[in-house]
Amino acid sequence: MFLPVQVGLNTRLGKLGGSPAYASLISFVVGCAALLGYVLLSRQSFTWQAMRDAPLYVWMGGIIGAVYVTVTIFAFPRLGPGLTFGLIVAGQMISSVWLEHQNVLVAHPSPVNWMKGLGVLLIICGVLLIRRSGQ
Repeated sequence: MFLPVQVGLNTRLGKLGGSPAYASLISFVVGCAALLGYVLLSRQSFTWQAMRDAPLYVWMGGIIGAVYVTVTIFAFPRLGPGLTFGLIVAGQMISSVWLEHQNVLVAHPSPVNWMKGLGVLLIICGVLLIRRSGQ
């Protein structure tokens, strides 16, 4: 429920400031400050050595998050909330099924079967219906 609200707020911030990219940056700075406060108050343990030893590709999550937030700020006012998040969910399902099938970044492989294919197809059909109803 919070994702469309977050994108709506970030979009409003982008319009007020005149820049979706700056709105995305501000969103991340505010989120970073909130997380820093939470981590400090909850006194969670952390190992810097594990971070130094981590492969470079695991750091891509932050870049992907920044791209995601910025693209949603651009898309939301043009496509509307329904189509924006329909496309996001469809993309997430397609990539999730592929990652599980290929055993990439998952704990256990899970091959594609007809039920998963049907589920993805139904999501795509839902996106097409949302798009068609907005015309």
